[in-house]
Amino acid sequence: MIKTLAKQIKEFKAASIATPLFMILEVLMEMIIPYLMASIIDKGVNTGDIHHIYKVGGIMVVAAVIGLFAGMMGGRFGAKASAGFARNLREAMFNNIQTFSFSNIDKFSTAGLVTRMTTDVTNIQNAYQMILRMFTRAPASMICAMVMAFTINARLACIYLVAVIILGILLFLIMSHATKYFQQAFPKYDDLNESVQENVSAIRVVKAYVREEQETSKLRRASENIYNIFVKAETNLVFNAPMMQTAVYTCILLVSWFGAKMIASDSLTTGELMSLLTYCMNILMSLMMLSMVFVMVAMSMASARRISEVLNETSDLKNPEHPAMKVEDGSIEFRHVDFAYKKDSDEPVLEDIDLKIRSGETIGIIGGTGSAKTSLVNLISRLYDVTKGEVLVGGRNVKDYDMEVLRDQVSVVLQNNVLFSGTILDNLRWGDKEATLEECRHACELACADEFIDRFPKGYETYIEQGGSNVSGGQKQRLCIARALLKKPKVLILDDSTSAVDTATDAKIRRAFREEIPDTTKLIIAQRISSVQDADRIIVMEDGKVNGFGTHEELLEQNDIYREVYESQTSGGGDFDEKEGE
Repeated sequence: MIKTLAKQIKEFKAASIATPLFMILEVLMEMIIPYLMASIIDKGVNTGDIHHIYKVGGIMVVAAVIGLFAGMMGGRFGAKASAGFARNLREAMFNNIQTFSFSNIDKFSTAGLVTRMTTDVTNIQNAYQMILRMFTRAPASMICAMVMAFTINARLACIYLVAVIILGILLFLIMSHATKYFQQAFPKYDDLNESVQENVSAIRVVKAYVREEQETSKLRRASENIYNIFVKAETNLVFNAPMMQTAVYTCILLVSWFGAKMIASDSLTTGELMSLLTYCMNILMSLMMLSMVFVMVAMSMASARRISEVLNETSDLKNPEHPAMKVEDGSIEFRHVDFAYKKDSDEPVLEDIDLKIRSGETIGIIGGTGSAKTSLVNLISRLYDVTKGEVLVGGRNVKDYDMEVLRDQVSVVLQNNVLFSGTILDNLRWGDKEATLEECRHACELACADEFIDRFPKGYETYIEQGGSNVSGGQKQRLCIARALLKKPKVLILDDSTSAVDTATDAKIRRAFREEIPDTTKLIIAQRISSVQDADRIIVMEDGKVNGFGTHEELLEQNDIYREVYESQTSGGGDFDEKEGE
């Protein structure tokens, strides 16, 4: 885990090394000042040697300036190193997420990934800065102060040593209890983020069903869980301050008491006593500082593990050593394919799929909910790998292609249509970033999207809100189809992508496909038989198997499921789910 995170320090190694060096220099300057102050009092003030006061005072000013400079540089380099480390962690996680297959993404929730890239990275950033600065400064300050105290008077310095040992044991017990609660707290942020994310993305549904109160209650529960855990953790930490104050005042009293006696017996000077009292504060406050560093590090350990999980996750889809860089045509073949989302699953989602689709064919795919229609087409663009058998595109196994090349030639309009914030033109150019306005217009004409775009005051410069919330479902679908067409693919897959458009528009889109892109293989998943009945052939799916494959007329004659649903739909309703429920 530490090694995984340390790789992301990269160009900030120099800043990470410079920070503790400057912190040590600052500590050394701070430790010299009390020692010099003792010399001023004993050899200058008490003897009236003004020259000695000026001389040592000048050295103190120089030490203070050097210490100030070292502290400023330590803070500057520490901030640069920690902020840069956090930036690299976010970029590394985001870049790795981009390589994930759908099966990799399924392991993490959206809210969990957001928490890892925000709250968890912030925890690591704060902890890293404290490690570079305070974790260096506190032990160095404590050790130097202890050495200086023993140099001045070993007997009185033993008081500090005993106090440090007792305080260290007590602080360890407090930290160990508090750490358990902190480690429980940060995973709870996933629930909080999930609640906020769901509410914001579905705010229209929430308001339509007047569910604001229930959503508020859900958020309150998630927030309350975090609150309760932090209260328990902080309750343990409240003993830190009184313990530290007790130790400091006890040490001051003991050193003052015994020191006064030593001064009276001429075995200790006034200046040395003052220095010892200053070192007392340095030693015990360093211990306090060190305890807070341990808390911060303990808090960040849970975050570090969660970030490492994302960074160490490797895509289960790999390019071959020498990938094919060209898809010859849009032919598709399934050779006895089995598929399961989990490799150790006993029940496959798809079972013994054996199909041949010629390049340029229009293939309809119909079936009830859960019949694995989407799972079938996801294998074509290699969004998942088959469990058994082979999927071929253009006469080659999809595993032989470079994935980017394959997905450029297999354009998929997914069941959940997604538009991004930006203009209509920006969204269309996701299909081809070099596409001209005329090419975008032509794609929109094929998808029947030009009908509503031309009615917008700003046309293709109309701004689309995040997720396409300011356009209707049918408009969103048509824009997504146009975007897919701009890729000029050899295979076009429409996964129930015309469900929100009327039948007349659906027919126009299909006619445009037939006339304008005859060489592109088109796979159309639909619930309405009217959407696929003029396809060259139709696949009927049932329970992850191919129940029928043929033309509309052949299936009406030979396939009972297809015929019954067709009759139900043409007589005024009915779909595959109703058929399955009979």
